[in-house]
Amino acid sequence: MRVETLILPAHGWVPNHPRLPVRIYRAGPAPLDARGFEQRFAAHGWPPDWRGGVYAYHHYHSTAHEVLGVARGHARLMLGGPDARAVDVSAGDALLLPAGTGHCCLQADAAFQVVGAYPEGQRWDVMREAPDRDTRARIHALPDPLRDPVTGDPF
Repeated sequence: MRVETLILPAHGWVPNHPRLPVRIYRAGPAPLDARGFEQRFAAHGWPPDWRGGVYAYHHYHSTAHEVLGVARGHARLMLGGPDARAVDVSAGDALLLPAGTGHCCLQADAAFQVVGAYPEGQRWDVMREAPDRDTRARIHALPDPLRDPVTGDPF
């Protein structure tokens, strides 16, 4: 598995994370499906929460870090806010999006499905506007995950 990291500074109204990078895990020779991602995430302290797509509007989470496991299909996602960083993802890939990281789906095939998970004890929200002082404080105060959701390594 190959891991790419992206440092995304604040971009327009999207705060992105002030310190933690986005991690993109590219599928290895035996890509995981939805059940495989759910089992892996759960084993590393990131209980799976849902299966579905990625919203087609720019948003971020201020109360939780998020991992997305691409279970099926492929898509083009925008990370970091409008006109920031477009990435292509395919079945077996995963993305770790620290709190504050903007993301949206630009296009996806009909098969596209992701598994979403969050560190134990964190509950996600959906933010679609510039952060106020309280939102920024939530992002800054959120603890780093204990373990990487994909590899299980200490964070």
